[in-house]
Amino acid sequence: MQFIIASLFLVAVSATTLPASDGPPARAEQRQPPEGGTYADLVTLFKGWREFQKPKPGADGAPDYTTPAMEVQQRELALWQERLRALEPRAWPIPQQVDFHIIRAEMNGLAFDHRVLRPWARNPAFYVTVFDEESDQPAREGPFARGAVELWAYPASLDGKSADSIATGLGPIPALLRQARGNLIGDAKDLWIFGIKAVKQQQEILAGLGERARAYPALAEAVKRAQGATDEYVRWLEAQAPSKKGHSGVGIANYDWYLANVQLLPYTWADEVLLVQRELARARSALALEEQKNRALPEQVPLSSAEEFKQRFNAGVTEYMQFLKEHQVLTLRPDMEPALRDHIGTYTGKRPLEFFAEADYRDPEIMRTHGYHWIDLARMRDDPNQSPIRRGPLLYNIFNTRTEGFATAMEELMMEEGMCDARPRSRELIFVLLAQRGARALGDLHMHANQRSLEEAARDTAALTPRGWLRLSGSTLWFEQHLFLQQPGYGTSYVLGKQEIDKLIAARAAQLGKEFTLRRFMDEKDAAGLIPVSLLRWELTGNSEEVPGVGWSSASPKALAPASAAAPASGNPVRDRGGDRHDAKARPR
Repeated sequence: MQFIIASLFLVAVSATTLPASDGPPARAEQRQPPEGGTYADLVTLFKGWREFQKPKPGADGAPDYTTPAMEVQQRELALWQERLRALEPRAWPIPQQVDFHIIRAEMNGLAFDHRVLRPWARNPAFYVTVFDEESDQPAREGPFARGAVELWAYPASLDGKSADSIATGLGPIPALLRQARGNLIGDAKDLWIFGIKAVKQQQEILAGLGERARAYPALAEAVKRAQGATDEYVRWLEAQAPSKKGHSGVGIANYDWYLANVQLLPYTWADEVLLVQRELARARSALALEEQKNRALPEQVPLSSAEEFKQRFNAGVTEYMQFLKEHQVLTLRPDMEPALRDHIGTYTGKRPLEFFAEADYRDPEIMRTHGYHWIDLARMRDDPNQSPIRRGPLLYNIFNTRTEGFATAMEELMMEEGMCDARPRSRELIFVLLAQRGARALGDLHMHANQRSLEEAARDTAALTPRGWLRLSGSTLWFEQHLFLQQPGYGTSYVLGKQEIDKLIAARAAQLGKEFTLRRFMDEKDAAGLIPVSLLRWELTGNSEEVPGVGWSSASPKALAPASAAAPASGNPVRDRGGDRHDAKARPR
């Protein structure tokens, strides 16, 4: 492994930003400040940037993703990037420089959307805006149109105020879905086919909401209009589906650019393939050894009743919090235990179980480690970061190497701290989970290289996941692969983020020597906020060598392939072709 890591740092990727688009002269409010601006200038720019990034509302109330509107946004984005570059932050304190590069990554994310992903033109699921399940991330995973209606946030028994609020949120849906039929001109087959499935889930959610809305005429009418529009949208998508023939992945060159300039990771697509394969092999071999060592012990059996679920899951939270306290893992906050206990879920009697429930139902304490997501969100709510730039969710899911990467790392960290010592069979579960993350990360990489279709990637992932728990007949597998195809780098963020956390712990231990404690590391990490893991490393260690665009660069890719360069109808500038939850709505974990 030392050879692999060493060799990777000899390879480099250019972290230059997207080439500026030609556009009109800057308006007064967009003119560049004097060279070498201040942090106050950055905060002012950030507020304006976040307003600019939002699509303008049309006359019908729906966000405007039409071609003219997107062309204007793309032209003006270049001016915002020029303003950012003019600030020249190199003399600022490191935390302020980190904030600068957060904004740089966000702007690159929008640029990538315009030049490559174009979700408003290629991805039917982009227009899904009604959700009945809470995300465990700072912002919902994947690209979505603005105007989400988060039904889970309302009380189960509606009152007049909540009914009116939901009705208002549903109002733009008919106009948005009419607009979608004009905007969606891409040829990405898998995005189209699996996007239809996502839209049909919105149909089901609206049908359920209709039952709850009967006592509120305005809401009932809004639901009816949204249902009709969604039904019509599905019929149109299905009629268009046979004509879709193109690849859905972004291609290797664009994936490389995205890793360096949006996720701010010091790796290329090829590097990540190598690292993920190594992690998958490590997890599978460790599992085999654990199974051999534990062969004389009774096998773990999933719990089998709602009563047992309630008792054991609540006990799992209690035991986990006690473990964190006794082992001084981190400074405990009063919002941590409620955050975990409020999200233990509900029992399902459906068999076979979805993948994560297979582990969860055998040892309810195990997945509380990955439930650090809820602790992160509670802190974001109750103790917002001092930086206005980190206070809310970062755009384009660029937090995922920290949120998903650390939550994945936490599983093995707590195992190493001794959490499973009294339950040796639970060590096996840790390695089953790690193997699944590695398997599905390969799916992400191969889909975006256009080496596998979504279905082929799903079958590969199921075959590589131990014990047959990730079933083709379940929903988890398909939901995850569809998400990873929509959002490059999301499937790999669990594995690469975990590895970066491991490296960061090692770096802090080397720096601090006998002064190092896990508690100190955890507290430092949490205080820094939910930021890309390379920026976290810079802030905690002072070492920027692994931050693309600061201390890390490579000969390739030097620039994103232009959108006009032999692009297929799907909008991919480069075409590379080679060879958690307990219910059915499982989320990636």
